[in-house]
Amino acid sequence: MARPRSFDTDQAIDKAMQVFWTHGYEGASLPDLLDGMGLTRGSLYKAFTDKKTLFLKVLDHYEGQAVKAGVTLLTDPAIPNGAERILTMFTNSYRAVTQGDRRGCLLCTAAAGPSMYDDEIAQAVSAGLGAMRDGIDEALKASPKHKDMSDDARGALADMLISQYVGLRTMARARIDEATLGNVVRSVRVLLS
Repeated sequence: MARPRSFDTDQAIDKAMQVFWTHGYEGASLPDLLDGMGLTRGSLYKAFTDKKTLFLKVLDHYEGQAVKAGVTLLTDPAIPNGAERILTMFTNSYRAVTQGDRRGCLLCTAAAGPSMYDDEIAQAVSAGLGAMRDGIDEALKASPKHKDMSDDARGALADMLISQYVGLRTMARARIDEATLGNVVRSVRVLLS
């Protein structure tokens, strides 16, 4: 008879998310994961099979938290001007850096790492960033300056803004100086004005 798990799977995934977010996929060693999750090797492999499977569960968890929160902000009717929603997303990302959080975005880190060679991870990253891009598009529809753009033009602007977001979050992780990161936010403000 198999013994029941002695840990909460959701909590273990959340702890693994913190390890991957800090170290990246390649940089997160098995000892890092075991220590961060408080699990034995056998428990980790029994519950999650392997590192990649665990990472895919972490990306899904991250999407349910961070991506969902971003999309909620971008589609929030309580902020009537969609351009302000977008700018708030960029400003919040910059503020996190000024308060010491240099981890960037887990999806952005994965986009520059394992998604380059793993199709399943690439699909997960694409889904998360696609949801953010679609949220930006919705916000642009609620922007007085952008709401009357053609679908193609607004879509192109949404594509450019998600690339700016990925760039900002990746640059934060790369420890680019705060003044440069602030310039990214200012350039988005000028673009949206």
